[in-house]
Amino acid sequence: MGRVALVTGGSRGIGAAISKALAAAGYSVAATYGGNDEAAAAFTAETGIKTYKWSVADYDACAAGIAEVEADLGPIEVLVNNAGITRDAMFHKMTPQKWKEVIDTNLTGLFNMTHPIWNGMRDRSFGRIINISSINGQKGQMGQVNYSAAKSGDLGFTKALAQEGAFKGITVNAICPGYIGTEMVRAIDETVLKTKIIPQIPVGRLGEPEEIARCVVFLASDDAGFITGSTISANGGQFFV
Repeated sequence: MGRVALVTGGSRGIGAAISKALAAAGYSVAATYGGNDEAAAAFTAETGIKTYKWSVADYDACAAGIAEVEADLGPIEVLVNNAGITRDAMFHKMTPQKWKEVIDTNLTGLFNMTHPIWNGMRDRSFGRIINISSINGQKGQMGQVNYSAAKSGDLGFTKALAQEGAFKGITVNAICPGYIGTEMVRAIDETVLKTKIIPQIPVGRLGEPEEIARCVVFLASDDAGFITGSTISANGGQFFV
């Protein structure tokens, strides 16, 4: 059995592609999901990857869920913090609830998932933390002050924690996808995609979830042991850092 990898939001979209790619690379994979039981069941039926349901915004639920995964598969050695939500609104119309829900899931969720796993990684002198941020955490996005703030915070989390983990053999890195051809993005009106979104991407197309997954597989590998505190910008040239 390979190393154990846990992917949050791992049964749909980019997360599903990550889970499948890690499994194909020989990892024992567990995927979490927050609410769509039907999609999670279909994902497990298709892939054989077991899914676990909890909210990453709830610390106690994360700690209990992690304990269940480790009882089933063994110590978690690779954590992919992928789960995220949007509650978009222009700032003058943004409610405290929309702000809090996004921050709690997309930023505090990283703490809630990583903290219960961290000491075990330190004790074993090995770990891989991979945080899925966003191009909008790098450049900002109108109508997404909450999302951009959270995803930008993910990058600060990555850089600081990388410094704490380095001497213990733990790497902490981030990936910032651009517009990826997930079900959610492809549901955007085709005219908007063709006239507003794709023209902003120099390579002239949406990214594919599998392209983000390949970045994750590399960062999880032994070959990436000298890379920590870094961000991979996988956005087709839309934004340079």
